[in-house]
Amino acid sequence: MTGPTGTATGPGPVSRWLSTAQPEALFVLSAVAQYIGAAIAVVLFDDVEPQTVAWFRVIGAALALLAVSRGWRSGWTRPQLIGVAIFGVTTALMNICFYLAIERIDLGKSVTIEFIGPIAVAAATTRSMRNGTALCFAVAGVAVLGGVELDDNAVGLAFILLASSMWAAYIVFGSRVAQVDRGVAGLGLGLAIGAIVTTPIGAPWSGPVWVSPTLLALCLLVGVFSNAVGYGIDQFTMRRIPIRRFSLLLALLPVTASAIGWIALDQRPSGIDVAGIALVLVGVAVQERDEIERVERVVLTDPA
Repeated sequence: MTGPTGTATGPGPVSRWLSTAQPEALFVLSAVAQYIGAAIAVVLFDDVEPQTVAWFRVIGAALALLAVSRGWRSGWTRPQLIGVAIFGVTTALMNICFYLAIERIDLGKSVTIEFIGPIAVAAATTRSMRNGTALCFAVAGVAVLGGVELDDNAVGLAFILLASSMWAAYIVFGSRVAQVDRGVAGLGLGLAIGAIVTTPIGAPWSGPVWVSPTLLALCLLVGVFSNAVGYGIDQFTMRRIPIRRFSLLLALLPVTASAIGWIALDQRPSGIDVAGIALVLVGVAVQERDEIERVERVVLTDPA
């Protein structure tokens, strides 16, 4: 089988777990990794510009993924390479816009507003009444959680909405890259291309990082947590579930981001925020029940 490094390997324990674990467990693990990285990034903003931290995040992830994956060196068709490049550039721009937003808006609320993108993808691919109901709960939860005062924060709102549109593209193009099934090779190659394309955005303010081993290590560590681990897990998940289900399960991310923001950054959620989190979880539960019933129907009608 193909292992997480993109090479031919035996069924190692990590590969087996990633291939068989519940999607919800994978989402939570991915989210924790991503937002631990985001919490580190927020601390770095005191010394490094957000767009530069995001640029190093992409570089760090690309280096880590390419180092453990041989599948990126050859064998790509032209359409696959184009898809990988679009995916990588989209992801890099999403990271930059997101960091420019969380410099201005709390982590949990930023992720919640950003969730408009995945909701749009889920809405475009929803097929059943129950899925539609689940989507309504998730939308309501996002609306409640996104109740940040934006009158004096138009710049932050603009950046998070740009990140949201990029997140929707990340889901669509990321799913296509994942279906090539070359481990995390496509992700690593895409992020390398994204890092090169966004160099004019991140490099001009990178001077302090190059002269400080500590800052450089932390910036690259952000990439390992948020992109190499977080997005790497996403690649395994995207191979196993439809885009619609993936998009709706992303509703778990605002919940996780709120928890990480509270623990790591003392961004305490209000009672209204907790109510929004509850609505999001109800939406995920309703959608998950629909998925379970669909699988049960397939099993009952297909003796094979």
